[in-house]
Amino acid sequence: MAENKKEEVVSAALKAEEKLKSQWWILDTEGELHKIEEFNFKGRDNLRKFAGYEVDKDRTVHQEPPHVTMMKALELVDYEPASDPGNMRYYPKGRMIKALLEEYVSREVGKYGGMEVETPIMYNLNHPTIANYLNRFPARQYTIESDDDKYFLRFAACFGQFLMAHDATISYKNLPFKIYELTRYSFRREQKGELTGLRRLRSFTMPDVHAMCRDLPQAKEEFMVRFKMSADVLDGIGIHNADYELGVRLTEEFWQNNKDFVVNLVKTHGKPVLVEMWRERIFYFILKWERNFVDNLDKASALSTDQIDVENGERYDIKFMEEDGTTKHPLILHCSPSGAIERDIYALLEKAAFDMKVGKRPTLPLWLAPTQVRVIPVSQDYLGAADIAAAEIEAAKIRVDVDNRDESVSKKIRDSEKEWIPYTIVIGEKEAGKEKLPVRIRETGKLVEYSPNDLSTEINDVVGDKPWRPLPMPRYMQQRPKFSG
Repeated sequence: MAENKKEEVVSAALKAEEKLKSQWWILDTEGELHKIEEFNFKGRDNLRKFAGYEVDKDRTVHQEPPHVTMMKALELVDYEPASDPGNMRYYPKGRMIKALLEEYVSREVGKYGGMEVETPIMYNLNHPTIANYLNRFPARQYTIESDDDKYFLRFAACFGQFLMAHDATISYKNLPFKIYELTRYSFRREQKGELTGLRRLRSFTMPDVHAMCRDLPQAKEEFMVRFKMSADVLDGIGIHNADYELGVRLTEEFWQNNKDFVVNLVKTHGKPVLVEMWRERIFYFILKWERNFVDNLDKASALSTDQIDVENGERYDIKFMEEDGTTKHPLILHCSPSGAIERDIYALLEKAAFDMKVGKRPTLPLWLAPTQVRVIPVSQDYLGAADIAAAEIEAAKIRVDVDNRDESVSKKIRDSEKEWIPYTIVIGEKEAGKEKLPVRIRETGKLVEYSPNDLSTEINDVVGDKPWRPLPMPRYMQQRPKFSG
C-alpha cells in the first residue's frame, strides 16, 4: 500500500471541494430560503449544529466520542493496531449486528427492485474512463502495484456497476435500470485527524444502488421513490426522522428550474433543511441529498444519500435504445439507502449515549441485541430449569443465553445490565417448574411475569420480519472468552 504522501492520489474534485465557495441557506417547508445567520433555530438545535459543522468544514476530532467506549465495553468492535488506521476488528457480537444490518438493507433494496451484482475491489488507475471519473469524485484513494501497473482500491461501487451497464443491452422499457452491490469493502484514505471509532473509516461497507433513468422527469420521479425508501430503511434500523437532519446540495440552475420539486422533497422530509448551492456545477451531479446524524460531539455524519448524475452515462458510454430506435445516454441516480453499515452502528450507539444523558437506560434495537433474553439460575441446582426455559424461548428463533457462572445472582444481574440485555429471567426455588416466570424488562426496569411462550410472542411482535441470526457466542456464559480488556 502506498503510504508516502507524494504517492497519495488526490482527485481534482477533492481539490476543487477544498476551494469551493458555496452559498448556504436554510430552506423551510413552505419553500422559503433563509440566510443561515437570519434563520430562527429555536427548537431546531440539531439543524443549527449541522449547519455550523458543514459551513466550518472542520472534520477533525479532538476527543473520543462516547460510542467508542460503548463499542469496546459491549465487545462489538475495536481498533486493529496491526492494520492501517480506520480499519476495524469485529468481535462475534459486533459481526452479528453488522451481518444483520447488511442482510436487512440488501433485502429492502431487493424489494425496491435492485439487481444485486458483485464487482472487483481494485481497478487500474490508468483505465481512461475510470481515471476521468476519479477526478470528478472527492475522495482520496489507496493505491497498490501489481506487475508494472498501478491500481486503486475502490471507494464506491460506481465504476464496477457502470462498466457492467456499459456492456449490457438496455431498452427504454428496462428503465429505470436498477443495479445494486453491498461493497464489502470500500476504501477511502481519510485524513488521520478525522478518523475516530465507527464514524469515519478508511475501510467500510457501503450499500450502493444505482438507477439508470431515461430523462430528467423519470429521474426526478425515481428520486422521490428512493427518498422514501431510504427513510424507511433507516427507520427500520432504528434511526428515525428526529435523529437526523437533511442536507441538500444543488446548482443554482437546478434550483431555478426545479423549485417545486426541491420544495416537495423538503415537505416530504417534514422539517427545514440545510441547502448548499453552487453558481456553477463542479461535480458530476446537479442535485444531492444526505441524511446527517449529529452526534454527542456535535459532529455530523452522512447516512443515506442519493444524487442525480448528469455526466457518467456519457463518460462510461452507457446506452439505451429509445422507442424510435435511437440510442441515448441515461441519467444515473447514486443511492445508499442506509449509508455505510458501520455508521449505522455508530449512530445507534451515539443515540444510546444521548439516552444516558437524560437518565434512560441505553439499548440497541431488539432485533440487533446479540442476546435478547438471559436466563440466570440462582445456583447450579437450578441450571436444569434454566436450560428448559431457555430452550423453549430459543425455539421461537430468539437469542437466549444462560449465565451458569459461579457468581452471585446480584453480579449476574449487574452484568446483564452492563451488556444491555433486553430481558433477564432469574430462576430459583420459587420459579423452577412454574408456567410463568418473573422477567426483568431493561427498557422500563419493571418485573413482569411471562410464560416462555408469551415472552417469545412479545419479542417476535416487536422484531417483526427483520432478519434473524442465532446467538453469536456459546449459550453458556462459562464457555465464553473475553475479547476486550
